Amino acid sequence: MANEHVEGAAKKAGGFLTEFKEFALKGNVMDMAIGVIIGGAFQSIVTALTSSFINPLIGVITGGAEKDPETGQIIVSAGTFTVAGVEFTYGAFISAVVNFLIIAFILFCLVKAVNKAMSMGKKKEEEPAAPPEPTKEELLLTEIRDLLKENAALRTELEKKE
Repeated sequence: MANEHVEGAAKKAGGFLTEFKEFALKGNVMDMAIGVIIGGAFQSIVTALTSSFINPLIGVITGGAEKDPETGQIIVSAGTFTVAGVEFTYGAFISAVVNFLIIAFILFCLVKAVNKAMSMGKKKEEEPAAPPEPTKEELLLTEIRDLLKENAALRTELEKKE
């Protein structure tokens, strides 16, 4: 009886792994994974920008900044206020918001460019080919149809006059 439970669990796990493999290898998941990796790499660039240029500016505006001895990054030391013995550091919050806005803007531009490139590729594929020229038989049949219509119209006019 215990062996049946173990075999059933193994089948379920194998089915789960197969289903996960199919899901993970779909194009959208792979694109998302690449996006996360690029976003993580880009975050370090933006963090360097904010710590090297933006944090000193925030420090000047809010009253000062100091260098972290462990990481060497500039930390906004000013921009704080105390309420009931609790210190609030709004300078660090401003720095985090600026960091987020920079990353969000760059990723927005990146996604917009990728979407535009993808739509350009789709438009070329979706353009239908020009309809083929009608064959000689089709041209003759069209001419006969038009002549029959004219003939029928003339007959009705003659019948009305009589």
